[in-house]
Amino acid sequence: MKKILVVGSLNMDLVTNVRVTPRVGETVLGRGFEKIPGGKGANQAAAIGRLKGNVKMLGKVGDDSFGEILKNNLQLNNVDISNVYVQKNQSTGIAMIMVNEDGDNSIVVIPGANFDLMPEDIKDSVIRDCDILVSQLEIPLETIEYIFKKAKDMNKYTILNPAPACKLSDNLLENIDLLVLNETEIEVLSDVKINSFEDIIKGSNFLMDKGVKEIIVTLGREGAVYFSNEKHIKFNAYKVTAVDTTAAGDSFIAGLTVKLSKDKDICEAIEFATKVAAITVTRKGAQSSLPTLEEVKNFKGVK
Repeated sequence: MKKILVVGSLNMDLVTNVRVTPRVGETVLGRGFEKIPGGKGANQAAAIGRLKGNVKMLGKVGDDSFGEILKNNLQLNNVDISNVYVQKNQSTGIAMIMVNEDGDNSIVVIPGANFDLMPEDIKDSVIRDCDILVSQLEIPLETIEYIFKKAKDMNKYTILNPAPACKLSDNLLENIDLLVLNETEIEVLSDVKINSFEDIIKGSNFLMDKGVKEIIVTLGREGAVYFSNEKHIKFNAYKVTAVDTTAAGDSFIAGLTVKLSKDKDICEAIEFATKVAAITVTRKGAQSSLPTLEEVKNFKGVK
């Protein structure tokens, strides 16, 4: 099994449920309040750990109680945290999350220590020791560009989940082997307004022309589409009742990465990832919703 390095964010999610997501200027009542370990990087690392992947986390937390909780939770999920650093005089990242009755969420992220992870914190030996690098956009872009360039120079396989979406440099795009993103993110990255499947094809072609090798566009209830220079393949989602979609994309990437770390082909990896995400959305929270490998093996969903 190949070694996976997840470079990214660690947040404490502060979660409440609302009947409807408030409009601008509107006040609504929340029902309940929970503190749940999150952060896209930590979510993906924890999900990989639960699925029995060989995973190490690289990131930063603040010198507070939230940071200790997040590190301990990763360890409980079989994640190596030897490269999760504590930033003095800084708070751990926080995400404030509202989940409405349809299971859709609205999130405000306060980066805290996540934005203190700089290129000088990245040891060459940590990159050299991995086979697959996974990252997102909740840490500084300069750090992501630096580590992806280093990883490709060392012939590592790179996966980027560009969330929250922003413009990416050509230097970064050409160092991405697999880009996993949703419709909103592909619109931001490609400047193609997504109104149809043809628009998704157009946006994907634009990004592959910039140097991205392969792309997976996740479509929520509609499944996902895989793109390479030779073909595109549509994968249907499983029919489930969504309770909370908070970590759906993170768990999808985790399932995908675990299968790729076992040298499975991309189609098998996407099918497995689709099952992982389907289970995740039926539960509340981020890391609290992530399934184990046994649960995925026993899943009997219908597409």
